[in-house]
Amino acid sequence: MDFNFLKDYYMFFLDGAKITILLAIFTIFLGVIFGILLALMRISHNPVLKAVSAAYIEFIRGTPILVQLFIVYYGLSVIGIKFPQISILGSNFPDLMAGVTTLSINSAAYVAEIVRAGIQAVDKGQMEAARSLGLTYSMSMRTIILPQAIKNILPALGNEFIAIIKESSIVSIIGIHELMYNTDTVRGNTFKPFEPLIITAIVYFIITFTLSTFVRAFERRLKTSD
Repeated sequence: MDFNFLKDYYMFFLDGAKITILLAIFTIFLGVIFGILLALMRISHNPVLKAVSAAYIEFIRGTPILVQLFIVYYGLSVIGIKFPQISILGSNFPDLMAGVTTLSINSAAYVAEIVRAGIQAVDKGQMEAARSLGLTYSMSMRTIILPQAIKNILPALGNEFIAIIKESSIVSIIGIHELMYNTDTVRGNTFKPFEPLIITAIVYFIITFTLSTFVRAFERRLKTSD
């Protein structure tokens, strides 16, 4: 194997990794927020909210992310949503927004089920005790139930975050210059079909291993606070 191409194309991998990390950061942030909201809707006593949340989760989990990406990518322009035409590390801003939106929509459905399971794993007496002390339902959920649930679901959330990083490669289909897109560019320019993939695999491993290490450290810190 020959990796001499790296001296000329290493910036392709670095720029691609930056876009991949950027996509992951926004997706994790938005996915967690919407996932928690969906989970709260799913366990609420309002039948409309429960039905909407359940339908959303089942639809998103039951359809391929590639189909969701095309629906969002082409659907934004159909409904008249237009973003400014600026470029970020070689990728158009509208394309990036379509990628972030799709990944966030997809991730929120899985995060919602993880959070719901974590909330329901907390003893019901915790809520009853909080309500007996005069706390409202929302205050009890925010200050008592959710903090305990997060401790229980952190490993599962960590796995979901890692999956987001790997699934972000799907957005290369719409021309976002993330890691996999730039890898294919290097493969085409150098006529080396295999070696660039090795470099890409190493970069993905570095990113996911770093995230896993951070999640494990955060998990240990939460355990010591018990």
